[in-house]
Parts: sequence; C-alpha cells; structure tokens
Amino acid sequence: GDGLDVELMKLFADHLGVTYQYVETTWERAIGDLTGKLIEVKGEDIKIKGDTQIKGDIIANGLTLLAWREKILDFSIATFPTQVWLLTSADSPANPIQPSQDIAQDIAATKALLTDYKIPEVIGIANTCVDPRLYQLEPTGTRIRLVDLNLNELAPAVINGVSEATLLDVPDALMALEKWTGRIKILGPISKPQVMACGFAKTSPELRGAFNAFFEECKQKGIYRNLVNKYYPLAFTYFPEFFNVQKAGAARGSSKSMN
Repeated sequence: GDGLDVELMKLFADHLGVTYQYVETTWERAIGDLTGKLIEVKGEDIKIKGDTQIKGDIIANGLTLLAWREKILDFSIATFPTQVWLLTSADSPANPIQPSQDIAQDIAATKALLTDYKIPEVIGIANTCVDPRLYQLEPTGTRIRLVDLNLNELAPAVINGVSEATLLDVPDALMALEKWTGRIKILGPISKPQVMACGFAKTSPELRGAFNAFFEECKQKGIYRNLVNKYYPLAFTYFPEFFNVQKAGAARGSSKSMN
C-alpha cells in the first residue's frame, strides 16, 4: 500500500482498537493471502485451484472492482473513481483524442490510435485492471505483452523505450504525470469509468460493515478528502463530480493501486 492507504488503515485499526500490521503481497498472491483460496482467472470467471495460508484481513491498495473479483471477494463502498487510460511517451506521434460526451466513442477513438499510428505493442500486468486482455485490443492489430513489473514501473518502461505504450489506472497515471512531467502523455480511455474499493473475504461481513461505517464517518468529517488532497490533488481536477458528491456527504473517497 502507499501512504494514503497506510494512513487510512491505521485510522481504521485505531477505530477498532487493534494493532495495524502491514502485510506485503503481490497481485498474484493478494487474493489468496486474504481468502485462503488459490484461484485461476479466465475472463470474467474464476476457478479455485486449492488452499493457501490466510495472511491478512483487508486488501487496501486501490483494488478495482472487476466482475471476476466479486466472485471471490466482497468489496467495501467505492473509495475512488478510476478508469484505465492508454499511455505513451511524450515523443510518440500519436496525439490524445478530443473527448466527447460519449465514453464508448472516446474508447473507440483511443483504440483507433493504435491502428492509425501502427503502435506495435501495449504492455500490461496479468490479472489486474491494466491487463490489456480485458479490453478487446486485438482487432487494432497491436500486440499485447504481459510484463512482470509493478504498476509504478509501467510508465518508466515506456519512457525508457521498453515498449511503445502501456495501460495505467487513474491513481498511477496521476502520479506518473506529476513525477515525469513532459515525458509521458495520456492518449485516452480504454475502459469505462470504474471504481476502487477495499476487498474483504466473504467470511468477514462484520469487518466489511465496520469499515463502511468508519469510511462514511471519515468522509462526513472531511478526513478522507484531506487525505486525497495530500496524495492525489489532481484527482479533484479529473473527477470533480465524484468528489463534489463526496463533499456533500453522499459518496466516496480514494485509494491507491498496489506497487
């Protein structure tokens, strides 16, 4: 988890009167570490392959709500608005799309850039929200390559010429835009708007309920908005409607993708 997640989980632990403990994991191990079940992902379906040791109580790393994940996890109320964007280096000949009011049209325009500019390859990470296999990119003619990298290593890979393009979710893209200003650019959306949330084992409904109540209180008191502003100030620019709703005390907060 990043600083925002750590702060939020420490506050939640204090709220429960328990000791916070960070458990390091990976995308491949995280769901098993939470649920005790080893799974194989096939499209929007999962297959349970066996059992493993449970190591933690909550996945709190900006987990994007995906259909297959709902079959093995229970999610908290939404904690951050997100989307998957197509990213290239700043010197790519492809230019960002002109956004319309139609997200399907914008996605089609973004995919068309892969064909029009003959972008040969898009890299991503298997079984995450930035797995290119989720977004029907094959008809564009571009090649999909799954890489063994962390999410925060995808933008540098493109900057350093490892590949021509990658996919990034909103929190990682916002961090990359700040860290590598002028060296990367967002071409457009590859997914519809999505949400992130904390993941709970289906055997932990009381813990999930306690977190939801705690999180709503954090929003109402402005605590979470201050955390978002501390770590992701650009989020208010890119998703003003989401955070205006939150400001009114009716919606959600933020989280961060796993590094």
